[in-house]
Amino acid sequence: MKFNQLIVSFIFVIATAFVHAQDSVVKQSPDKKGLNIGILPAVSYNTDLGFQYGGLINLFHYGDGSRYPVYNHSYYFELSRYTKGSGLIRLAYDSDRLLKNIRTTFDFSYMPEQAIDFLGFNGARSVYNRSWTDNKSPDYISRVFYKHERNMIRFHADLTGTINSSRMFWLAGAEFYDISTASVDVDKLNRGKDEEDKLPDPTVTKGLFEKYIDWKLIPEEDVNGGYFTGLKLGLMYDSRDFQPNPMTGIWTDIILYASPKFSSSLQNGFLRLSITHRQYLTLVKEKLSFVYRLSYQGNLGTKVPFYVQPLMVTTQLRGSYSEGLGGQRSLRGIMRNRIVGDGFVYGNAEFRFKFFKTNWFKQNIYFALNAFIDAGQVVKEIDIDDKISAARLDNPSITDNDWKNFFSGNPERLHLGTGLGLKAVMNENFILSGDYGRALDPQDGQSGIYIGLNFLF
Repeated sequence: MKFNQLIVSFIFVIATAFVHAQDSVVKQSPDKKGLNIGILPAVSYNTDLGFQYGGLINLFHYGDGSRYPVYNHSYYFELSRYTKGSGLIRLAYDSDRLLKNIRTTFDFSYMPEQAIDFLGFNGARSVYNRSWTDNKSPDYISRVFYKHERNMIRFHADLTGTINSSRMFWLAGAEFYDISTASVDVDKLNRGKDEEDKLPDPTVTKGLFEKYIDWKLIPEEDVNGGYFTGLKLGLMYDSRDFQPNPMTGIWTDIILYASPKFSSSLQNGFLRLSITHRQYLTLVKEKLSFVYRLSYQGNLGTKVPFYVQPLMVTTQLRGSYSEGLGGQRSLRGIMRNRIVGDGFVYGNAEFRFKFFKTNWFKQNIYFALNAFIDAGQVVKEIDIDDKISAARLDNPSITDNDWKNFFSGNPERLHLGTGLGLKAVMNENFILSGDYGRALDPQDGQSGIYIGLNFLF
């Protein structure tokens, strides 16, 4: 997606949001009641995936308006699809009024992806060679060399309740994932292409995913994916003044995540720990804030399949995807899932500046700029050294220099991305977000443009 498409999408969504705002919102004052609707179209083009079409609708119900800007119920529906098969169907609900004194969140998503990033394990210890995916380079192999196919069904149900205080909370939730993985279906992606633009067969011209299978870095039982249930239990401290975009407060949680063997297709269950701290500081009242997030996530002595490793443990999904490190929800500007390990840390810091506020078409509107820096790295590596040694013995025709094209031999390091964003906000809760991030090391990619909803945290 080009930068001008970012601007066009912002203008279009604001216009459609105004047009489709419900008649139940009748007052010119900042107070709102009844139902409000935000609409965002999704239109883009990808050389290999085709045209994207679809959009999302987010409905907020404010009841009699006495709690505005806090809503009683949020209903979310997203449907988008690429002409060559990738897409997203998502239904989500969030409310603190469905059950007394308990916040309830549900999310159901179906996410078929024809070509998702696969860049190896342990961050900087895996080499990324951009020229292999550049069809104008003499070293070109395939545009999908660092890709594989993944289809995922996801269901989340999360509950949050207070503990003798308005600031301390308990967390409980259940998740179900059904994930299938395979090589990229190039026959589908090659339809309608000229011969010189067609992708090579990955069973012949093998990509990284296929090589990892050959080298047994991905065990045979994990190659095609699987299903599992996750149960989570945690504690949270939350003093934010307003959840969608706080100006003050602290939000800290610790979550234990368990996937039992009996409720999965896995050979063994697994256990994870997630600790995340976020703080919001006002620099200029109602105008400028500084916010940061620090987080650790790690596996507690258990083996986790490669297709589970990127999934992030969260208290509540704030977007369609929650995985990393790398990409829209973790390290902006860095390639999606660039940093994969048994344990990792990451942080985000940004300034948020509300530079314009008004009341248009009976809707409360403000625009905000954000400048950010994101960082993360693996702190506990996936143990693959013995498997690499065995693969080198089994493949004596691969020289030491060839192996260096895949495994750097260098220690893991900090991965950094930085950039700017623009936010358009209607009635405090419908937050259209656009971020542009750049990786500071070519090994982590070049840049990324991300359009969606909500602030990062």
